[in-house]
Amino acid sequence: HSGPEIAVASTKAFTSQITVFYILTLILARMRHLSYEAGLSLVSGIESVPEKIKEILADTSELKKIAVKYSKYENFLFLGRGLNYSVALEGALKLKEISYIHAEGYSSAEIKHGPIALINENTPSLFLVPDDDLRDKVINNIKEVKARKGKVIAVAVKGDKEIESIVDDVIWIPKAHSLMYPYLMVIPLQLFAFYIALELDRDVDQPRNLAKSVTVE
Repeated sequence: HSGPEIAVASTKAFTSQITVFYILTLILARMRHLSYEAGLSLVSGIESVPEKIKEILADTSELKKIAVKYSKYENFLFLGRGLNYSVALEGALKLKEISYIHAEGYSSAEIKHGPIALINENTPSLFLVPDDDLRDKVINNIKEVKARKGKVIAVAVKGDKEIESIVDDVIWIPKAHSLMYPYLMVIPLQLFAFYIALELDRDVDQPRNLAKSVTVE
């Protein structure tokens, strides 16, 4: 019940699908081995998401400044790990769709398997850095990029001083249940693409060459 998706470039369809998959997973897990307490923790996490998204949307002025700053670049890498790999793909897709800027999404675990060859001062990397058990590995990936003079934007949890000290710019999100970070990471990425597109005077509702539904194969 997320309502109609008006724009050609879908946004809330992505977050709605996350919810559907989480609920399906929860049902199947409870049928097998997941405890009531663990299931309740996941449900509570999902229920907390709307307020945390409102917190992100309440003040996007700093995010807009960062987007405008990077609107001159022609290539981007979006990097996430674990659950947030799919979020990196969505972020890259949105930037391509509405700003017409080349962007690629990768798992940050695979950065040394090709993408690192693209790193230079003209190709910013946008890293997703939740405070989960993969955080330290993502930080190591960031240091690899910085060692090669790459510019780094991080989407990170408020209060992460270490991230703030090693990247060029940070987009902050609220702290949450570790499985809820895909919800909170994707909103800033969609807004990042939105503000860059506006800065470049693109039509964000009707991007060129795109249709709401594909009718031919």
